[in-house]
Amino acid sequence: MSVRRLAANQPESFAFSPATLKEVKVWIAKYPAGRQQSAVIPLLWLVQKQEGWVSEPALRVVAETLSMPVIRVYEVATFYTMFMLEPVGSHALVQVCGTTPCMLRGAGDLISVCQKKFGNRDHKSADGKFYWQEVECMGACSNAPMAAINDFYYEDLTAETFEALLDDFAAGKKPKPGSAIARQGSSPEGGALVLLDPSLYDGTRAKPIKTLPNAPPKARKTKAPAP
Repeated sequence: MSVRRLAANQPESFAFSPATLKEVKVWIAKYPAGRQQSAVIPLLWLVQKQEGWVSEPALRVVAETLSMPVIRVYEVATFYTMFMLEPVGSHALVQVCGTTPCMLRGAGDLISVCQKKFGNRDHKSADGKFYWQEVECMGACSNAPMAAINDFYYEDLTAETFEALLDDFAAGKKPKPGSAIARQGSSPEGGALVLLDPSLYDGTRAKPIKTLPNAPPKARKTKAPAP
């Protein structure tokens, strides 16, 4: 496991926004009395959705909110790679899947696009708009190669479609997530190839139930004798 540390440059303070604080209270209320510390992961996620990353002052606020030692919050934030420990791009956090299925389908080309446009991974781009990293499997193997950008998956990518997608984000657009080839879910490319006969689903092949010729007569229900 790689070592994860907090960023060298930290803000002086952190505070939940009114909207985020409302959600914080909702999450804490989900846990029984004495178990509020179980909300540490949801609260860290709310911090990240508000700020884009998790800072050291934010760790302290979460610890104070949940009445738990700061080191315990630090352990959670540094263990889970879903939490960004340094500032990310203003326009997009790009996470390219580099696990075997995606790599076999062209993830290397997507990584090359990021290197060309943004430089080394795990750092913000020169213009501050993007932060990119290579990550492990995100569970969209059937639609490889893919990348998660901010909160959504973009699948069935090529170097060309991926670069165009990033250009849209750079221009401030919000491209529609999903398959770049209009694939429905994880169905085969070009649509279904088997089980296409409508009669398989419209009930025309259903056959009436026949009584077996030697089936025993139904047993008559009798009342139990009175005690």
